[in-house]
Amino acid sequence: MAKAPTVEDVAEHAGVSRQTVSNVLNTPDIVRPATRERVLAAIDALGYRRHAAARQLRLRRSSTIGIRLDPYVGGISGVVLDRFVHAITEHASERGMRMLVYAARTPEEEIARLAELWEGSEIDAAIITGTMRDDPRVGRLDDSGLPFISFGRPWGEDDIADPRHLWVDVDGAAGTRAATEHALTFGSRVAFLGWPSGSGTGDDRERGWIEAMRAAGVKGARVVADDSVPQVRASVARALDEGLDADAVVCASDSLAVGALLALSDARRSVPVIGFDNTPTAEALGFSSVEQRPEDVAAAILELMMGPTGDVVAPRRVQSGSAHALITPELVVR
Repeated sequence: MAKAPTVEDVAEHAGVSRQTVSNVLNTPDIVRPATRERVLAAIDALGYRRHAAARQLRLRRSSTIGIRLDPYVGGISGVVLDRFVHAITEHASERGMRMLVYAARTPEEEIARLAELWEGSEIDAAIITGTMRDDPRVGRLDDSGLPFISFGRPWGEDDIADPRHLWVDVDGAAGTRAATEHALTFGSRVAFLGWPSGSGTGDDRERGWIEAMRAAGVKGARVVADDSVPQVRASVARALDEGLDADAVVCASDSLAVGALLALSDARRSVPVIGFDNTPTAEALGFSSVEQRPEDVAAAILELMMGPTGDVVAPRRVQSGSAHALITPELVVR
């Protein structure tokens, strides 16, 4: 069996010191870009991978990242986070890291659970999901010293211009903008079906529709409903009774899209409907939808936390321009 490449092999191949290789793996921000790229190329060429058990003993780290398992709620859109957890587990494993999944019903319960795991040295970092405005978890986790990153932006002062922690999010406005531009090929009357105002994610997705309609010089109707298929069906039916006449409908989720399709079918109207999340339901029913690409989100999260090829959580300065990643979603046309 061929001998596995070592750090020394990588250093010799790249023409750098052993410490430089270590810096690229653990604290890449301090290495000059050209040198970093040369080391990364050597790592790829040699197929180097550090032994996780030896690293754990030497650095006294758990090589584990904690993430909450969301309560099972069923429905159409619940599969998105399931896909993300699956993707982050696979990507973490490739870096010699493990995922520890825990349950928590409220933000306070989640904070307490993470404190236990952190104080017990069971995790090196955490990923939080389901961010909200004035999220109570952010300040408490900052105070605890636990390295963390969120899937979902903070939706407040702690955002792109003035970041206070690392985050990765899907650019919802870009997704609905692409969906609306496609919908406009069916006619200028494109309606938007979204959630009540105040939801950061919902408002962002509505913004994409507004921007695309404004760029096209047209206006469209807005219909609001909770993310429940029966309620959506009733809301859209009511809007149709009140005179809604649309050439296409862009929706903030696939659940909303299904409710809209049912209401349109009840009214014997054939109108293209575009969803968001690209769930198996969208594929089964054959309607277009925006794909969030949770696999890309997972890869971006680990890169922000660990560097391009790092296999430990690497502390980094949180500063504007490098503390976040926005993943551009993809419109899947059917």
